[in-house]
Amino acid sequence: MIESIAIVRLQADSPHAKTVAGWAHDAWGHLHPDTSPGEYRREFLAQCGEGGVPSVFVAIHEASPVGTASLVADDMSIRRELTPWLASVFVPSEWRGYGIASRLVRRVEAEALVHGIRHFHLYTPDQQALYRRLGWEDREALTYRGESVTIMSRRLDASTV
Repeated sequence: MIESIAIVRLQADSPHAKTVAGWAHDAWGHLHPDTSPGEYRREFLAQCGEGGVPSVFVAIHEASPVGTASLVADDMSIRRELTPWLASVFVPSEWRGYGIASRLVRRVEAEALVHGIRHFHLYTPDQQALYRRLGWEDREALTYRGESVTIMSRRLDASTV
């Protein structure tokens, strides 16, 4: 089944954009309590760039989205000196366990590398093991907007992607 999943760049006018933005809001909207759902979705869709930072990718299976991940300039307001970020990695529960998140992360890493990015970051409250398996390293543990999270970093070269 994993072979039939394509990873494509999400365009803001894609028929899948509303679904993917909704996933992002449902998963992380609570971290932005002063942002309305509509504003959150608009900000998310503004990240649908043409290449490099920002970019949003979506995993597609039989014309339906089954996961997403992004490359963004800023994902943590208290660590603005760190840039860019792997962000918004999400796979619906019924699609987990098929390697989709790993493929999405690798696609974002490839995008970063092609655009000259050799070092970038992510933060996660609970997926450290996944990212460690993919070569990410712990950088810092902290509390961000009420959640205990780990900031992780990754150095890239042509052999890592």
